[in-house]
Amino acid sequence: MAGRLQGKRCFVTAAGQGIGRAAALAFAAEGGSVVATDRDADKLQGLAAQGIETRALDALDDAAVAAAIAAAGPLDVLFNCAGFVHQNTIETCTQQDWDFAFGLNVRAMWQTIRAAIPGMLGQGGGSIVNMASACSSVKGAPNRFLYGTTKAAVIGLTKSVATDYVTKGIRCNAVCPGTVDTPSLGDRIAANAAQAGGLDAARQAFVARQAMGRLATAEEIAALVVYLAAPESQFVTGQAIVIDGGWTL
Repeated sequence: MAGRLQGKRCFVTAAGQGIGRAAALAFAAEGGSVVATDRDADKLQGLAAQGIETRALDALDDAAVAAAIAAAGPLDVLFNCAGFVHQNTIETCTQQDWDFAFGLNVRAMWQTIRAAIPGMLGQGGGSIVNMASACSSVKGAPNRFLYGTTKAAVIGLTKSVATDYVTKGIRCNAVCPGTVDTPSLGDRIAANAAQAGGLDAARQAFVARQAMGRLATAEEIAALVVYLAAPESQFVTGQAIVIDGGWTL
């Protein structure tokens, strides 16, 4: 039985770990022809054995992004997963933080989408999935001033792209997770450990804010990404879909 993405060319940023890696594997499992990229090429190890093409790519390098997408050929699916979570308030946010977060979390998406659009138009359409967050215009979260601001911008970007291309066969949607058990979260847990009273206490603080009493898995988020990439969601565009275990209830 053919997979839902059989014959589809898929491109993933930040595919070395977490949600990006889970999505690349899920795309391949559904028959997609996948190009998995990450700034750290070492993190892409093991994906080639699953039939996935890998490529080192810094999402902040506009020329490299354009070249990588051109080399990948016309895309059917673009999953923008690259991003960074700063822990700060408006008072502690620095200019350097602001520039980096908007560069990676928003501007890089602009560049990948701009590079992918011509190929999608040439073949009559495609699906773009952007990584946003429940912490965005959907919900505020403590100590996430800059992150929430950039992810709100991602939702606005998503809706704008969806509006401009809705009659041209290109769909654009955003995924808005709650807290996901990934290596990135592990870094934040470690950063909070001293203040929280240890790693276990820091981890429990993240779990406690999830209404279901647990964190999401990367694979659960990837399943939604696959749905938005696949033909079964062809009537869905311009949406910021929350998958947060009840955090926003």
